[in-house]
Amino acid sequence: MAEYRAGSVEDFPVGSHKVVTAGRLVVGVFNVGGELFALPNICPHQFGPLVEGTVNGTMTCTAATGWKHEWGRRGEILTCPWHGMEFDIRTGRSLASEKIGVRPYSVRVEGDDVFVSTDRPRPAIGGD
Repeated sequence: MAEYRAGSVEDFPVGSHKVVTAGRLVVGVFNVGGELFALPNICPHQFGPLVEGTVNGTMTCTAATGWKHEWGRRGEILTCPWHGMEFDIRTGRSLASEKIGVRPYSVRVEGDDVFVSTDRPRPAIGGD
């Protein structure tokens, strides 16, 4: 298993993210609500530096809100800096289409250390 130390738990406070090098890969490690996620630094749209984008929320519109647009999901959405494509940090899926996304890498915490595995990424798109 190819696993790389991304830093200490204290390097990733809730709501933060950090760009790290894992072997030959550049990966973003994100803390969303106390849970760590890792995404590759390549946007599938035009191969932009995805994890160098901004983390924020997005407009949502659901039956629960009476189909009114509301700002939500703060801290869960990564926006590509090149063209604004939005991705769910937890799953890697694009908000524009469930067929587009990036495969998250596995993250594990051992003691105070955070590790990212660059072996086969966690399934995300289509749940394979």
